[in-house]
Amino acid sequence: MDRLRDRRSGGDPALKRWRRRLRSPRSLRATRPGWCFVAIIFGVGFAALNTGNNLLYLVFALMLAFLVLSGLLSEASLRGIEVERWLPRELFAGTANAVVLKIRNRQARVPAFAISVEDRLATDSGHAPAGRCFVLRIAPGATVERSYGWVPARRGDHAFAVLRVSTRFPFGLFVKSVELEAEADVLVYPAIGPVVSGMRPRPARRSDDDDQRGRTPVGDSVSGLREFVRGDSTARIHWRRSLASGRLVVGEREGHASGLVEVLLALAPELAPEAIEERIARAASEIVHHLEAGHRVGLHTRSARFAPDRGAAHRRALLGFLARFEPERELEAAARVRGDSA
Repeated sequence: MDRLRDRRSGGDPALKRWRRRLRSPRSLRATRPGWCFVAIIFGVGFAALNTGNNLLYLVFALMLAFLVLSGLLSEASLRGIEVERWLPRELFAGTANAVVLKIRNRQARVPAFAISVEDRLATDSGHAPAGRCFVLRIAPGATVERSYGWVPARRGDHAFAVLRVSTRFPFGLFVKSVELEAEADVLVYPAIGPVVSGMRPRPARRSDDDDQRGRTPVGDSVSGLREFVRGDSTARIHWRRSLASGRLVVGEREGHASGLVEVLLALAPELAPEAIEERIARAASEIVHHLEAGHRVGLHTRSARFAPDRGAAHRRALLGFLARFEPERELEAAARVRGDSA
């Protein structure tokens, strides 16, 4: 995580402050039609100087006024734009995670047109795009919500860096943009896929400690409601409450306690990196599947062991461990075990 912060900030806070001071508040880039228009302006101006034709001077002046008007209107669209990023509670690699951007126009009288917002991640080489949204018009003082699907390529820690707000308004000749600081560190869980397994959980009796620990029981009657997260069965969605609240809500069921499941993650030195990531993803899928079924789920590796349990906190602990799981340390632990046994 510290490495991500250093990468995002340029490694030195003082250097980051100087970059902010030296960086222009606006950047301007000509589009292909814009370059053609500029070339025509130079051609008309050169012809007017050579011929002394008043009509050419008039056309030249009108084209320059066209450029000035384009700059003023684009600046009016960008001024007062604020963007707020909303991330889902759980992010998974290899799938589209809905990231919501709330775009607000703080101006009291001037609307904003053709606003494009690009979310950017911090990388070793600088910034990389995560997703983009577009809004045709934002009324004065209004807030518009847009979302994009972010598909992380890998599990682990990621860092959002900036939001680039740009517009081609009014004529599409230039792209004027501004970068808004919106730093956020996120943890991406391993990819989740379908589970095809004949493994049966061990039966377990329900104890009085289950209620004291806040474990989620399983059965037919609904004991509570919570927000829908990835991995929940659509059959458990409480549609009436979801329609009333405007978001997906699932019902927590109570009844008899279910069985115990312990997921074993064992890696061999001869495994390729792709095979290792596939096993990690399979372990995460088993965890989500059995927790959704109401079982107590544990995780066992050579370097760590999580006792079987259930609940949102236990789910975050297991998936967070797999998200930051380092195969190198696991293989080193396996090598030490083989050396001790020899």
